Amino acid sequence: MSQREDAETAFRARAAESILVFDGAYGTSIQKYGLGEEDYKGDLDLDLDQKGNNDLLCLTRPDVIREVHKAYLDAGADMIETNTFSSTKLAMADYGCEHLVRDLNIAAAHLAREAADAAEAQDGKRRFVAGSIGPTNKTLSISPDVNDPGFREIDFDTLKDNYREQCDALIEGGVDFLLIETCFDTLNAKAAGLAAREAEAASGRRVPVMLSFTITDMSGRNLSGHTIMAFWYTLRHLKPLTVGANCAFGADKMRPYLAELAKDTDTLVMAFPNAGLPNELGQYDELPEKTAELISVWSDEGLVNVVGGCCGTTPGHIAAIAKMLAGRKPRKIPEVECKTRLSGLEPFVMAA
Repeated sequence: MSQREDAETAFRARAAESILVFDGAYGTSIQKYGLGEEDYKGDLDLDLDQKGNNDLLCLTRPDVIREVHKAYLDAGADMIETNTFSSTKLAMADYGCEHLVRDLNIAAAHLAREAADAAEAQDGKRRFVAGSIGPTNKTLSISPDVNDPGFREIDFDTLKDNYREQCDALIEGGVDFLLIETCFDTLNAKAAGLAAREAEAASGRRVPVMLSFTITDMSGRNLSGHTIMAFWYTLRHLKPLTVGANCAFGADKMRPYLAELAKDTDTLVMAFPNAGLPNELGQYDELPEKTAELISVWSDEGLVNVVGGCCGTTPGHIAAIAKMLAGRKPRKIPEVECKTRLSGLEPFVMAA
């Protein structure tokens, strides 16, 4: 078995000994380059404006993405993600880039793989690559028309096919895992999970799934109304390598939901919060040391196995988190009693 094929075994072994470190935000890092329209569009013959289409930089400014990957690895990240949060035809339709989806995902996977392998070659410590799969700009559970609650912009099979194309290309590009992140709609996540499993089977190699829920308000639910445990019970059949939460909140407000998840989840828990909440200008002011201090509570309470950053976080935040976590023990995966566990909007455990 090759080193890449054995990624899950290596990841679990490392996670049993220490809390692993994930990378931080890509948009935040890319913004600091002050790129213009010509940087985004490059030599591509595209009709629409592309500034802000960060995934496209994997083709037009790969040097920028390489530098961002390297900065996070140098900061102490054990795992980095591909710059492909919006690399589906649905999301790329906003920029008229549907025809570039396969190339984008393969190029992004190659960039992340090369950066991870280069870091590993320097110190011998295994680094991992997760293929980033965002929720798209469509929702299966909610109508966009308040006057027609039954209307849907997309159906399950079409969304699954979009995800399948992305998963196939990410796997071909060499990712170790498929990260289905910022899950605001649980049904979207189910479509992505099915696509990931189909792509894994077609590839002929093991490519575990990672799942990350996003809380949309203080009720602790995502946009489709599910609590974090209802989300877990809905998707636990995928047997994900990790499950957890990202975005929406800073580390302080995310803690109670992680505590609930960590107590009754028989897999690794991964969380990557924002750098606090944005200010009135949409900027994130929380300093790296503060983010690390808040996340230290998670470690003290034994809630997490993998930690990183989402919106507003930088290599500085990841370095502070890595420094704080050094030598700390990871959450122990509990033995969860075998029971029938179901969910509507709330989790339900059938009594024996």
